[in-house]
Amino acid sequence: MTDVRLLGADEATFIAAVRSDDTARFALLTERHRRELQVHCYRMLANYEDAQDMTQETFLRAWNKRESFKGHAALRTWLYRIATNACLDFLEKRNDRTPVPSELPDPASEVLYLQPYPDRMLPEDPQESVVARETIELALIVAVQHLPPRQRAVFILRDVLGWPASKAADALELTVASVTSALQRARVTMREQLPGRRLDWRSPATHELSDDERGVVKSYIDAHERNDLDGLMSLLREDLRFVMLPERGTLTMTAKEAVDGWVSGGLFQRGHDDWRCITTTVNRMPAAALYLRTPGDPEYRLLNIAVLHIVDGKIAELTGFDATDKPWLGLPPTL
Repeated sequence: MTDVRLLGADEATFIAAVRSDDTARFALLTERHRRELQVHCYRMLANYEDAQDMTQETFLRAWNKRESFKGHAALRTWLYRIATNACLDFLEKRNDRTPVPSELPDPASEVLYLQPYPDRMLPEDPQESVVARETIELALIVAVQHLPPRQRAVFILRDVLGWPASKAADALELTVASVTSALQRARVTMREQLPGRRLDWRSPATHELSDDERGVVKSYIDAHERNDLDGLMSLLREDLRFVMLPERGTLTMTAKEAVDGWVSGGLFQRGHDDWRCITTTVNRMPAAALYLRTPGDPEYRLLNIAVLHIVDGKIAELTGFDATDKPWLGLPPTL
């Protein structure tokens, strides 16, 4: 076993915990990495609940494989390796984790298992947070799902986490040449999925909402609560992309078509016109939590969360999620 005196403090303490079967120290050392590992699993799986499960699976595997840790790599690296392979095993067994064809005329496809990621569960480490927005936004998460699982892992390890090729190859038990080839193919797909988007994931990026974004969310909420359909329409781009998950159907439509569709579906009509909304953020993106009070109910109940991608003061993409029975969002169930 590697000489403990040559290791970092975490690695030395971890090896000591393994030698003594000290479960409390083992848990203390691994638990501090939970949030970043959960974000890593989420990028792989696009589903918050699955990411939670795979993070727990990572800790179980780490305990079962604890004797294999020799201190040749940092503890954090060792845990990322286990988490990545846990996600790959999960994807190999699940045939419902492949994007399905959308109703759009272009070759896009939908990720019906996509869930939002609550910002309160993002890592607290400022070094993680400084790049969190562009590497956690829905557009990236969706685009990554179009990569085959091993390409997906290579892309995240290399271009998002910034690992060198040799380190990624070791984690995935591949050759450096295989990792390099997989990354080249992944980058082509990512450019196709994210045309016009910033693709330099490793450069520092702000994670704060702009004043413009905050203003649009406030106007969106005001229009909702007043049932101001013209005001709502004025906030939407004419080439709006809209999807309401988990229902199938990503659509590109005009602002009028979007509002007319919501009205024809029953929204803003009697019984579905008493709204209260609160501003929130998920995936480091502006969002509105929508609460509806139905006739005879004294309370407004959480219904949906609308995640907004705002470009030049207009809502370019609106992704709606069913927010009921999801306490992990951290939203009050009633107002």
